[in-house]
Amino acid sequence: MPLSLLYLGIMLAVICVWFLAFKRPVYEAVGLSFIVLLTISGSWANVWTYINDALSTSLLYSMVAFVSMSILLTKTQVIDSCIAIILSLLGRISGGAGYAAVIASSFVGALSGSGPGNVMATGAITIPAMKKSGFPPELAANVESNASYMGNLIPPSSNIVAALGAFVALYPDSEISQGEFWIILWGISIWFILQRLIMVWSFCKYYGVKPLPKKELPSLKETLKVGWKGLFLPVIILLPFVLDYFFKDTFFTARLGADGAKALSSSILLFVGGISALYACLIAKDKKTVSIKNLSKMFADGVKVIAPAIGVCVFGYMIGALFGDLNVADELGAIIQSWNFGKFGMVIAICVITCIMGMVIPGSSIVVIFGPMFITSLASVGVNPLLAAAMLPCICGVMCGITPPLGLGMYAGMTLAESDFTKTFNNNLFWVAAQFVLQVLVLMGWLPIMGL
Repeated sequence: MPLSLLYLGIMLAVICVWFLAFKRPVYEAVGLSFIVLLTISGSWANVWTYINDALSTSLLYSMVAFVSMSILLTKTQVIDSCIAIILSLLGRISGGAGYAAVIASSFVGALSGSGPGNVMATGAITIPAMKKSGFPPELAANVESNASYMGNLIPPSSNIVAALGAFVALYPDSEISQGEFWIILWGISIWFILQRLIMVWSFCKYYGVKPLPKKELPSLKETLKVGWKGLFLPVIILLPFVLDYFFKDTFFTARLGADGAKALSSSILLFVGGISALYACLIAKDKKTVSIKNLSKMFADGVKVIAPAIGVCVFGYMIGALFGDLNVADELGAIIQSWNFGKFGMVIAICVITCIMGMVIPGSSIVVIFGPMFITSLASVGVNPLLAAAMLPCICGVMCGITPPLGLGMYAGMTLAESDFTKTFNNNLFWVAAQFVLQVLVLMGWLPIMGL
């Protein structure tokens, strides 16, 4: 057996046993697998090098900034106001509560990057609304969970920085900016949001879902009065990246020089999170929420949310560095390419592999550890490597979140909807199948993607 498969098998076994059997946190499972791999491969002499490589990844600090921002937006209830506005607009049409869930949960998920957390936060509003308008509990649970995990694909989710890191590692001379990369991701996201909206429409027709009852419908006038300021939040977050995409080579380069424009692009991820957080503090209805004392407590409590996500990424980067020394990804890539698949076969194979891995390994870890290998394998058969990199959060992060047994989003939605497990699982299979098919269509280049 090739050593690459042995190391990969050991890592998967440790994570499965520790996470699934012993029910321990996933960051512990990934960290323990790193220790086991160090021991088996005899690489303890280089452990500090791997730790330094992981902690020196600048994109890691962007993740901290955006997760911190999401905590603040949630605690100040700015997000709740935005959801209420969307629900007041779309709840008036048949199945409108489902459409509102898709749009609101996709947006909130993009900010938080936390699938289960997003399901619990937005689902507390959208799932009861869906049930009141005639959605079966199992459908309401799956609409919310599948929409929430779209956040792993849509910028400015912190999960996306790992995909950009994988691409830059392979193509260090690339002039791609964060703004340009994000435009591509938004272009991809449009198709997956559309797919979920079509799924909601189809199921609503099948079940005969009605509009939300008038007495349950939020007043548009009142929701706008309370939450109109929150509607500027997407503009504050997205505008810098759009400007960077369209004006980097003209306006910014002319005034800052090539190096200055590049530095500006690299820093956008950090300062946008800070500006958005500051804006949330300014528009918070209850100013006591954003007092220095309460902010300190908020972020102190938020460490419980931030630490596990960052821990997974840090240990994932460490394993990635170790696997680089052991040539695991290169050997595994060579094995995959030795199958002599054409473009369609390779796309199917990679989508199947990431789907299976996602059943037991968090998507962010898959991107960090195996992202470069997936990009290389897909590029070898003619897939645009930039498209392959941009699809990593989708084929790893999104699929991981909706596919059991690690599909935590489904379990979170099922809890809120109080739905039957078997019915929820069976309904979820339709969503997984649709996700898989659309992944293949995008990677094959059969759909136009904005920015490419």
